[in-house]
Amino acid sequence: MDTNHMDDGSASTGMEMGIMPGYMELISRACSVMFSAFKDCKDCGLERSTRTLLDHAYITWMEIFMFFLCVVMWTKVRRGLTVYIFEPFALWCHILPKDVSKMPESAWKLVFYTMSWSYSTYLLFFTSYSFFQNPPSVFYDWKSGMSVPTDITIAYLIQGSFYGHSIYATVYMDAWRKDSLVMVVHHFITLALITFSYAFRYHNIGILVLFLHDINDIQLEFTKLNVYFKTRGGKEYLINDVLSNMGAVSFSITWFWFRLYWFPLKVLWASCVTSIQSVPNIPFYFFFNTLLFALLLMNIYWFLFIVLFVVKVLTGQMKEVNDVREYEDEDLKEKKDTNEQMSTEGKHVQNGINKKKHL
Repeated sequence: MDTNHMDDGSASTGMEMGIMPGYMELISRACSVMFSAFKDCKDCGLERSTRTLLDHAYITWMEIFMFFLCVVMWTKVRRGLTVYIFEPFALWCHILPKDVSKMPESAWKLVFYTMSWSYSTYLLFFTSYSFFQNPPSVFYDWKSGMSVPTDITIAYLIQGSFYGHSIYATVYMDAWRKDSLVMVVHHFITLALITFSYAFRYHNIGILVLFLHDINDIQLEFTKLNVYFKTRGGKEYLINDVLSNMGAVSFSITWFWFRLYWFPLKVLWASCVTSIQSVPNIPFYFFFNTLLFALLLMNIYWFLFIVLFVVKVLTGQMKEVNDVREYEDEDLKEKKDTNEQMSTEGKHVQNGINKKKHL
């Protein structure tokens, strides 16, 4: 869907490109720009969107093949690491039986997100790219079908194929949690953002989005691993308790700072406001911004879990760091198991008839 040049384009001079706006300025300017863009879009519709898609989307069959190949690769690598390294190590450490099946998932995600975030950090801070310091620059010199630098192409292949794998893994490999359905939706939205941003050559802003989100996953999985390893061989280990508490605190702080502060004020400002000033007829303006705002809403949704976690700790309802997404489910499961045990205690079934069990 195309948009015309904004009549308030001169407003771009009202703010230095490298300086972030405030929340209120973001909301007011984004609403104003998007409303004007919608009003100026004379022939927006399915036909125009289809034509824009065909004219501006560039992706090769080889790139699609490499995507699916890497999806399979991540799945095989995870299974191999789980069977031959993560699960044997968990058993060797004698962690609680209920955590043996959870530990490989967290270990795998910690390894991947540490690698991917380190690479994004390298691109943004140790190369010539200045997207973090000057977010509007992500759209400077944008051209339809422009070549994607090799280092960014590698980042996109790694991240895109991982989220393709993650859709499968969340449904068939990971433990099911209260927010697993939201997680599946998140993976689809993220994969759509990665795929379409690459095809439309919005790869610069994509690297910034990935950088701002991956760091929290590192801290989350690090914290969960220390929770699992807190009790080993029937003994409590203080070092893991301290590390899990430190991880939970840093996770809460950086979640707000990266996803609820930098993400809207850097990424959404660039995508909603300055993008249309740099590229007046930017393709699929509303589509991409809708996905980015959906991502922001999910970040807010998960932040409510973090607030719930903090409240439970402060009010004494939770005595130790735990995964708040599992907290209620495990309580319900424990109550269910207790009720079932009470209802069947002293009885056994033989030939379909309940009889008292003699011990």
